[in-house]
Amino acid sequence: MTDSIAPIIDISTSEAVPNEIADKFYSPDHIKQVLTTTLDFISTQSITLPYFEELDTKTWSQKPKQLGVYLTDRTEGRELNLEARNKDYATNILSYPSDLPAFIVTEMPEIALGELIICHEVVEQQASEQHKTVADHATHLLVHGILHLFGFDHELGQAEQDEMEGFEIAILEKLGIANPYIAK
Repeated sequence: MTDSIAPIIDISTSEAVPNEIADKFYSPDHIKQVLTTTLDFISTQSITLPYFEELDTKTWSQKPKQLGVYLTDRTEGRELNLEARNKDYATNILSYPSDLPAFIVTEMPEIALGELIICHEVVEQQASEQHKTVADHATHLLVHGILHLFGFDHELGQAEQDEMEGFEIAILEKLGIANPYIAK
């Protein structure tokens, strides 16, 4: 499905995030690999993507997918989480789906999935606390965020959480990363 159509990745960073962080953990090539692996896996499942269920299969399969990634620090991450979710702390990742109607997406040259906002300081802290590498944890959160952009939501109930975690585990395995839900 995605072999011939390369995704479009737009990465931006807050001035507070060193370029080395973006280059090391969130390079365009790495994000393209994560997005392509996620798209390929999802295409093998007999499921409908909640945010793209009205889009016909031909349009979905023949257009490149566009993903925005913004890296920020704890201060801005906290502000954004408070504004978006009314939660007063910096979270690891926020997902903002494009939420465009199918009739608009059909006319666009690519399918805008949305934007992921990543607070790398939180990613580093959690990786340390969970005894994981920062690279593996960052990759897990990219997969997690992309699934949110498709419309999956682990906060809707146990069945939805199990489904989403199952997808994450399978996708991460294809990327060579162990099950992130097993404590180390």
